[in-house]
Amino acid sequence: MIALPFVRVMLHLLQGLCTSALVFPFVDSAGRDRRIKKWSAGLLAILHVEVEVINEAGPAAQALIVSNHISWLDIFVINSLQPCRFVAKADIRSWPALGWLCAKSGTIFIARGKQREVRRVYEGLVTSIRAGERIAFFPEGTTAAQGTLLPFHPNLFEAAIEAGVPVQPYVLRYVDAQGNLHGAADFIGDMTFVDSMLLIMKTRQMTAQLTLLPTISSVDEHRRDLSQKARQAIAGKLGYDGQPGAAS
Repeated sequence: MIALPFVRVMLHLLQGLCTSALVFPFVDSAGRDRRIKKWSAGLLAILHVEVEVINEAGPAAQALIVSNHISWLDIFVINSLQPCRFVAKADIRSWPALGWLCAKSGTIFIARGKQREVRRVYEGLVTSIRAGERIAFFPEGTTAAQGTLLPFHPNLFEAAIEAGVPVQPYVLRYVDAQGNLHGAADFIGDMTFVDSMLLIMKTRQMTAQLTLLPTISSVDEHRRDLSQKARQAIAGKLGYDGQPGAAS
């Protein structure tokens, strides 16, 4: 029976829309972060997604955060720990309600395949990082089924080098009660946001494991080498033995 959880999600989204429109313009960044963190945790609770944080290193005071990408849930799992401004593909902006919420929470949208757009976003990232904002992105560029780690796109790693901050890899896994990878989290192929949300609601139990790895220095690094080191760190934690390759 998913009718009640669905209604609760819709009401939670409505609350988020009202907060973004009526409260965010009048509070500072710390106030927004507190509300984003609480709202993200509330959404996960409604969906019966428990978050387990594994601190191999605490959140860095200043770093560019990168993570593997499995689901639309990923943003809210990370935000439930530490609200960030995410770089996301532009089509998320058109998602009903959630796209607008992402925009109001500071998401930076980027159109695929447009070098001029990448350059504009890159310059904005450097400015934001230097100003002390927490910036995160998913260097695979899209979601991938658990058990798979796509090549990393290195372009945005240049922002860490230019801003003089390290990269901190985060690792995401979604597991069932037995600790096995939970396929319901996978947001791939032609699956819509609504299809994914309904599938997650039907599971009734899922744990998002979020592991914070030690930072990787960007000093004297090339963006491609930096992206490979980040991918190797994430792949190693996931137990993958694939080559770390990166897109050009």
